[in-house]
Amino acid sequence: MAAVKAEAWWIEALGDEDLHFVKRFVQASGSLKEMAGVYGVSYPTVRLRLDRIIAKIQVADSGQTISEFERILRLQHAEGRIDLETLKVLLAAHRREVESRGGQAGQAEQAG
Repeated sequence: MAAVKAEAWWIEALGDEDLHFVKRFVQASGSLKEMAGVYGVSYPTVRLRLDRIIAKIQVADSGQTISEFERILRLQHAEGRIDLETLKVLLAAHRREVESRGGQAGQAEQAG
C-alpha cells in the first residue's frame, strides 16, 4: 500500500471539489453524459471540467523540476484562471529573471 501512496502524491494538486468530481466520475463509470445529468450541466461543460482536472494532474505528475512559481502558474492555467498567452508571457519573464540571477550568482562566485 505504501507504493500506492508514493504514486498518489498528485492528488494534493486537486482541491476537494475536484476530488469529489473524480469520485463521481468513477462511480458513473466514466460516462460524461451521466455526469452532465448529475450536475445539471451540458456535456461540453463536464468535458471542460474533466480536461482541467487532467491538466492539473499532468502538471503535478510531470516529473519536471520546476519552480514553485511555475507550478502555481501552470495550475492556474489548468483551472482556467489565466489564458495561454498570459501563461507564456509570465513564464518567459520568470525564466529571464531566473537566468539573470544565475548569471549574477556565477559572477559573484568568480569574484569571491
